[in-house]
Amino acid sequence: MNGVRPHPRIIQGGMGVAVSNWRLAAAVARAGELGVVSGTGIDTVLVRRLQDGDPGGHMRRAIAHFPIAGTGDEVLHRYFLTKGRAPGKPYRLLPMYKQVVSPARDRVTILANFVEVFLAKEGHDGVVGINLLAKIQMPTLPSLYGAMLAGVDYVIMGAGIPREIPGVLDALAEHKATSVKFDVVGGTGAQLAFDPADHWPSPLHGLKRPLFLPVISAATLAATLAKKANGRVDGFVVEGPTAGGHNAPPRGEPRLNEQGEPIYGERDVVDLAKMRELGLPFWLAGGVGTPGGLELALAEGAAGIQVGTIFAFAEESGLAPEIKRRVFAAVSAGTASVLTDPRASPTGYPFKVVQLPINDAAPVERKRVCDLGYLRVAVQTPDGRLNYRCPAEPIDAYLGKGGDLADTLGRRCLCNGLMSDVGLGQVREGVVEPELITSGDELSSILAVAGGEGGYSAVRALNYLLGV
Repeated sequence: MNGVRPHPRIIQGGMGVAVSNWRLAAAVARAGELGVVSGTGIDTVLVRRLQDGDPGGHMRRAIAHFPIAGTGDEVLHRYFLTKGRAPGKPYRLLPMYKQVVSPARDRVTILANFVEVFLAKEGHDGVVGINLLAKIQMPTLPSLYGAMLAGVDYVIMGAGIPREIPGVLDALAEHKATSVKFDVVGGTGAQLAFDPADHWPSPLHGLKRPLFLPVISAATLAATLAKKANGRVDGFVVEGPTAGGHNAPPRGEPRLNEQGEPIYGERDVVDLAKMRELGLPFWLAGGVGTPGGLELALAEGAAGIQVGTIFAFAEESGLAPEIKRRVFAAVSAGTASVLTDPRASPTGYPFKVVQLPINDAAPVERKRVCDLGYLRVAVQTPDGRLNYRCPAEPIDAYLGKGGDLADTLGRRCLCNGLMSDVGLGQVREGVVEPELITSGDELSSILAVAGGEGGYSAVRALNYLLGV
């Protein structure tokens, strides 16, 4: 593919937990652009789809193609329910990630990423990428290996500085052991290690090394990654603060507007002249999800644009149909808004949350529970052990692990909330976890794409962006 196939003009963003699912990515890739699946929490997504009976048999069809013998049977035995869960029955949980987990636990992650990419690539020759968050370190290496086993074409990674990922891709393409630095509060020198031989002793051939596109919000970071990464960087996604999900915090002294949102200024505008000087392709993201946005990006020397919001509400996306209906209705009525919340995400990054009219029924206040743990960070204890904590977990537990009470204020459980967005919310005492909907600032653009209709396809969204 390198040097032969031109880069896509449009990258469909890797959104949320299974919002950018295999159906959406496949539809975009079939149309000739870059379809992207989200790898965030995809291991939990897989086992919950299986517990819901695997409607359509898609998970089992992909699992049958997984090359590591025995893994699929093991996962199906533990999690597949032929008739799905009984009404009100909670999902069975996976063990939460730690620095070191069992090979069997890692294989669930390898399998889940393989399944999502395999289904996205099935039946066409378009290109498919996977989006991961650098902040979620512990599943990263098995996630990349699983995606590469399925032939993923691009890896896109933001929310951090993924300097070591190019070398990881080089090693995994040859089934070699690899490792990355593991961030530990109060500790130094920790590593996350992964060896394909622990799972597949005798692979038959090497794997394609996907192209790597870090998501950056400053030209200086792009220059650092281009020059100091431990392998080849193939381009960049340049993301502005209007993009959905997590945003980079503003540079300089933090300031908030009347709604409590962080204020961005001139220092937060990426210097595109310096991006052009790097000589690598780049795509603009955030505030460019319009035909004019694509034209502007191309005029600035970009290879194209990455767009999330209008694809998040396309028919093929993983967002629950009821959520799409509610958002469309609120946007049409002018009662929806998007708040850039500096406190919601446990990561400390600002996070955009869709604000909808309150339903007639009073919402149930969520009891703090941390049972998925993707955003936990490792903390070294005085005796040298590692503990894991999240400011959205129960407050007493967080304080008992040395956390600061101030860090817990306003925090929301993204892991569980985003699972609910795609119809996979946990059931607790008969109540389904409340959703946590995110979107870019251009939420109203979904009406322009729909053109007065109640919904639209991914192809229609592409045609809107391309002006056809």
